[in-house]
Amino acid sequence: MSEQNSVWRARLTRFVPLAVFALLASALYVGLSLNPKEIPSALIDKPVPQFDLPALVGRDADSGLSTADLHTGDLAIVNVWASWCVPCRVEHPLLKRLAAQSGVPVHGLNYKDRPDNARAFLDELGDPFVRVGVDASGRAGIDWGVYGVPETFIISGEGTILHKHIGPLTDQAIDSILLPFLAEAQGK
Repeated sequence: MSEQNSVWRARLTRFVPLAVFALLASALYVGLSLNPKEIPSALIDKPVPQFDLPALVGRDADSGLSTADLHTGDLAIVNVWASWCVPCRVEHPLLKRLAAQSGVPVHGLNYKDRPDNARAFLDELGDPFVRVGVDASGRAGIDWGVYGVPETFIISGEGTILHKHIGPLTDQAIDSILLPFLAEAQGK
């Protein structure tokens, strides 16, 4: 019996490296097929976090942004941005286009920015936002699961996060993802 066990052990040990290689190759194949720009958000289909941010300097005092502002019964877009963010500057004209084409109110969450710089940014490039909340400490951004700026969220009228776009908006993202998503969410 021991000679037969030795034969089986010898055969088994020959196939263990092959099995490990096959398992690693399968994992690598699956990993390479994923889109690295699609980072899942744990907040999709969850209520927006509780927050209440003051208004940006130079705007009406009641134009800050809070959880209650996203429970209006209508879709909303929330864009996380900062004046120090170069991609935010690049995406800004596209954000204005999205606001105009979608007919959905766009709100800004100004992330870890100096108020005077944020105000100058909007004065220079235009202000597409209905409301702008100032997240000076970054706490609201953390609660929203922000990886970095810019990020754009689509919010249901009941205050549920429906979609998250990470990184700067592009014409392609607006035309092939965001506008169709908004039209479907509006039942058009």
